[in-house]
Amino acid sequence: MKLTICELSYLNELISSCVNTITCLSLFRNQVKDEELKNILNEQFPIHVEDYNLKVEFVKNVDTATGKLNVPQLNTNIFTDDVCETKPAEPITVNTNVQILNDREIALSYFLTLKRAGKEYAIASMETMNPKLRQFLKDAYTMSCNHSFEIYEWMTKHNYYPIVIAEGNQTGEIAKIYNTI
Repeated sequence: MKLTICELSYLNELISSCVNTITCLSLFRNQVKDEELKNILNEQFPIHVEDYNLKVEFVKNVDTATGKLNVPQLNTNIFTDDVCETKPAEPITVNTNVQILNDREIALSYFLTLKRAGKEYAIASMETMNPKLRQFLKDAYTMSCNHSFEIYEWMTKHNYYPIVIAEGNQTGEIAKIYNTI
């Protein structure tokens, strides 16, 4: 099955995105100080390389591309009572003369990259006719989603990203609007 022009266009954009992610992760892994964050980046890096290589395979050999991405399982340790009672996120000051990134800057940059990539994978998968490519893009979305959750967990644990829990009355006000069918 040949690629449509839409599929080819999405793949081109997603491959460029992978180049950016891999390049940034290479820099981040060399600058990160926190061992836990370093381990997360080191575990996720080869999956991004695999993702990149599979996309290149689709562009070069669409008929024979396997397109099966090794999707990591979701680690759901974050939403414990302890995390929900964290103090507000530490204020951030934008550094306009960066020489070395700090761990917060690394995590935030990577987190935002994963969020943007996830959106692009979701949109591209919905506009893809090729069943193998569609499944691959759905798997890549899940990969981005699961990776971003680990980074989100790390940032929240270090009070670098806010978690604000909705109060019971806020939830109740929204819940009053809707009735089951």
